[in-house]
Amino acid sequence: MITGIDKVVYGVEDMKTCGRFFHDWGLVPAEENEQRMRFETLDGGEVELRPVDDAALPAAFESGSTLRRVIWGVESEQALAWIVGRLAARVTIDSDEDGPGCTDPNGLRQCFRITQRRDAGVVGSPANTAGRIARIDRRAQVYKRAEPVEIGHVVLFTPALAETVKFYEDTLGFVVSDYYPDSGYFLRCAPEGGHHDLFLLRTPDGRRGLNHVAFTVRDIHEVFGGGLHIARRGWRTEIGPGRHPVSSAYFWYVHNPAGGLAEYYADEDYCTAGWKAEAWERTPEHFAEWAVAGGIDGATRRQARGRVE
Repeated sequence: MITGIDKVVYGVEDMKTCGRFFHDWGLVPAEENEQRMRFETLDGGEVELRPVDDAALPAAFESGSTLRRVIWGVESEQALAWIVGRLAARVTIDSDEDGPGCTDPNGLRQCFRITQRRDAGVVGSPANTAGRIARIDRRAQVYKRAEPVEIGHVVLFTPALAETVKFYEDTLGFVVSDYYPDSGYFLRCAPEGGHHDLFLLRTPDGRRGLNHVAFTVRDIHEVFGGGLHIARRGWRTEIGPGRHPVSSAYFWYVHNPAGGLAEYYADEDYCTAGWKAEAWERTPEHFAEWAVAGGIDGATRRQARGRVE
């Protein structure tokens, strides 16, 4: 019934800088003024920026620039009514400009609306692998920059891990795809779909807040092209490119002035009801099979820091 993330709303301390970041990130500008900036992915997913002290924003779950609201799309009026009914039986709900919703056990506002996303009409570059030739008489794409297709997932720190996982499973019908026992849970919003729409992680210091918002791109080549472009624009890479063993996805993480990190990713696992969730030890090797610390310099096309001269 839930189709994925339709929109995210940030409360930010520097609207101009955050607006410049999402321009460079490759989103399509939809509205820009001093009180609100709105950008779209290719499928119509929305990123909205508001001043951190905007009275229309819900309370923040951490200080500074951060995520203030996640809006989930649902497939129909009937699905929306089902969600509202489930919520009303368990928590206090109300409505704001982004639809009916509530505050989750981690302190972050969650809203629901009939999805406004659309088919982006794009296809990634086919891959030639052993036993399967999908690209004939054509070269794979080289991207000058990224154009994110959709908002893929959100990753949150929470000290209330068990309670928050239970909320998303029991109240909203999310499904655990994989997990770090007593430490982190990857959840998808429907039995069939990408590996995760939400990852909940407990840190040793019990932090509450945003880790990152991830944006799906067409293919691994666009992960690289987007990361190189964002480096040329002066934004700082945290880590990437790299590859996650848990979800199989290729990634590139960049510091986001609106809060936490932003991630380009592609080629994640696709799950159905037949997918078997596994318990993974929480280790650096399970976070990344391989990764480049600090990214790749956009001009030299070599590791940006820590490289051997």
